Amino acid sequence: MGIFRKGDSGPEIADIQSRLTALGAKIDGEELVGVFGSSTAAAVRWFQEDRHLQVDGLVGPDTWEQLVEAGWLLGDRTLYHRAPMFRGDDVREIQRMLNALGFDSGKEDGFYGPRTDGALRLFQRNVGDEPDGIVGPHTLSVLRRMRPLDAAPSRALVREREELDATRGPIEGRVIAVDIGEGAAAAGELHRRSALALVEELRAVGADPKLLVTDDQAAAPSDRARLANEAGAAASITMELTARDGEGEGGPVCSYFGSRTTHSPSGLVLAQLILEELEAELGLSGRVRPLTIAPLRETRMPAVQVEPFTGAGRQEERLLREPDLPTRVARAVAVGVGRFFSG
Repeated sequence: MGIFRKGDSGPEIADIQSRLTALGAKIDGEELVGVFGSSTAAAVRWFQEDRHLQVDGLVGPDTWEQLVEAGWLLGDRTLYHRAPMFRGDDVREIQRMLNALGFDSGKEDGFYGPRTDGALRLFQRNVGDEPDGIVGPHTLSVLRRMRPLDAAPSRALVREREELDATRGPIEGRVIAVDIGEGAAAAGELHRRSALALVEELRAVGADPKLLVTDDQAAAPSDRARLANEAGAAASITMELTARDGEGEGGPVCSYFGSRTTHSPSGLVLAQLILEELEAELGLSGRVRPLTIAPLRETRMPAVQVEPFTGAGRQEERLLREPDLPTRVARAVAVGVGRFFSG
């Protein structure tokens, strides 16, 4: 799909506005005829902030997909494992309930996949029901009677924390996915050079880096996540060299999968380690943050999006003019990845 922004108009914008207002957003009446104006942009930002998306006021693939998902409430439809998978907030709520009851449905990502199917069948066996993997009225009623607590520790989080210690080790031979990301067109050659430099730095420390996209046309976010999964990567790094519209807090930002109710413990640790190395290399203070964008949400391994520059201060402008900047950024990221696996 394309990217919709302020100034656009048409039936697609009217659809976006309808979905936003159904979720409680406020949009000026004169815009509610399919005109993407200031109040629509503000509503998009409100939705993005609430969903832990990039807060840029643009409706691209990630924002659109989550707008659609947000319209599904638990009980609206019968859920089961199929291809393509059901996706939506109703699936995410089932995953949360199962995890809270101790049945590991995996990452609460809103995708009704094999792990969620297995967790539901195990739950059905435990309550004496036919383990058919179908979330219909009866199964939903039984789940609700169990009253899983919102604050209960998630079985998926407990498992990932255990795996974090068990699966770490030398980086040698590890497949590391390197994703050029969506900003390549805007950042031009500098962006591509940074991703290619990261491939070389990872190779130098013994890893087996795989560049997910090698041509000029970047794949959609979900496609890039699929490529990382198919590569069997032990970690995935998305490089975004420049700030998006509406962002400009300054300094490096490393993002990991995280929503209002859950997060990836291994992704958080990886993001923190990469950030430490970037701060030391660039002399800029940064932060980590949770996001639910597809390259972080739909990957099965620890995944981090790296944005070395999210501001436009004098120091950032000076660094962007340095010819060896891609190598410096790549070296810092590679060291952080190496520290993650060495523990």
